[in-house]
Amino acid sequence: QVQLVESGGGLVQPGGSLRLSCAASGDIFSIYAMAWYRQAPGKQRELVAVISTGASTNYADSVRGRFFISRDNARNTVALQMNSLKPEDTAVYYCSARKVVPIPEPNFGSWGQGTQVTVSS
Repeated sequence: QVQLVESGGGLVQPGGSLRLSCAASGDIFSIYAMAWYRQAPGKQRELVAVISTGASTNYADSVRGRFFISRDNARNTVALQMNSLKPEDTAVYYCSARKVVPIPEPNFGSWGQGTQVTVSS
């Protein structure tokens, strides 16, 4: 099973940008679909962005056009570029993986420890 470590969180002013990174190890990275989730205080964890093994992407409506997910299979990393940040983007952001080869797993079951993103003036 893949191990995931996030980095890049921090404090940023509204309208600013941050880039989160997630490093994977322990398995063949290219056979995993990757995703970023977030969880704000008192709220359920929500899906932010997904990238398939073929680099197709999908986004939550709340971040579409502001956030961009990418992967680098040579470096075993997935990134989340966050632009035009809003206070409501404040949350702990988690990297997650779902193995799709040889048999697709039904859910994203591997998780990192999370990284805090705070958007505040």
